[in-house]
Amino acid sequence: MAKIIAELCQNHNGDFAVLEKMVESVAKTGATHIKIQNIYADNLTFRSQFENGFIENGIQKTIKRPYKEEYERLKKLELRTDQIEKFILLSKKYDLVPMTTCFSRDNIKEIKDLGFQTLKVASYDCASFQMLRELKDNFKEIIISTGATYDEEIIKASKILGNFNFSFLHCITIYPTPLEDLNLSRIKWLKNFTKEVGFSDHTLVKKDGILASKLALAFGAEIIERHYTILEEDKTKDGPVSINQEQLKQLVNFSNLDKNEQFDEINSLNLDLNKIMGSETRNLTHLEILNRDYYRGRFASRRLNNNQPENMIYNWEETNI
Repeated sequence: MAKIIAELCQNHNGDFAVLEKMVESVAKTGATHIKIQNIYADNLTFRSQFENGFIENGIQKTIKRPYKEEYERLKKLELRTDQIEKFILLSKKYDLVPMTTCFSRDNIKEIKDLGFQTLKVASYDCASFQMLRELKDNFKEIIISTGATYDEEIIKASKILGNFNFSFLHCITIYPTPLEDLNLSRIKWLKNFTKEVGFSDHTLVKKDGILASKLALAFGAEIIERHYTILEEDKTKDGPVSINQEQLKQLVNFSNLDKNEQFDEINSLNLDLNKIMGSETRNLTHLEILNRDYYRGRFASRRLNNNQPENMIYNWEETNI
């Protein structure tokens, strides 16, 4: 049976009552894992180049994401420690494996002490090798997204983790991801480095539903991570790429079909599979590189009591926290 991760991200809007309802909703679908994100606004880094962005000769060189606006947005979405503890207990009550994403190294101990055993690493930290070393020493399992990561970085990450219990997820860090940019053949390439490989799906739900996740399962993914919501799509930042209870249940049901049944359904759709599958290795698109530039280093650990770049320790730095 595939692992199906309901990624709640911050679709709870910082409201624990909504989070509780999300857990109860996921429990009715047959999903195996449920995930939140340990994001703290105080770990956000100020980097002047993103205050206004930069366009040269009509080509965007740097995205615009002003620090103050992002800090205030993230601060409203934070969960308290006691709420996270309740989330873990509630998840286990419904036989769901509770997960979270760690975004900065100085949160590792807190996350471990809360009781998480399976941890997610976001795409932009696949190449944060020092962070991977520390996570390896503190958790039983790590699931790592590989979007906007260069092949040589993925290979090095796999060598650092060695025989540790880890999995790679293929994903494309374009939000939302068009079907023609999926490059699902990457799943096969990632199998060279770890026993289990999966797919983190960022396609537009209103247009493509759960099709990309179904294709990934049929073509060898053993793990699917999909953003999940119980709210209307315009009520959260990730709403347009988040599926609802019925769609998650359909995905679980599809994952339980045998391969012949899965391909019977896919073949009936007359898709251009060559375009969707793409190639096992590829160059990052301009948009992915822009996103990598911003999100890699978006969060860091504080060295002193301010967020200036010289006082932050980035996840890849081989410096003690």
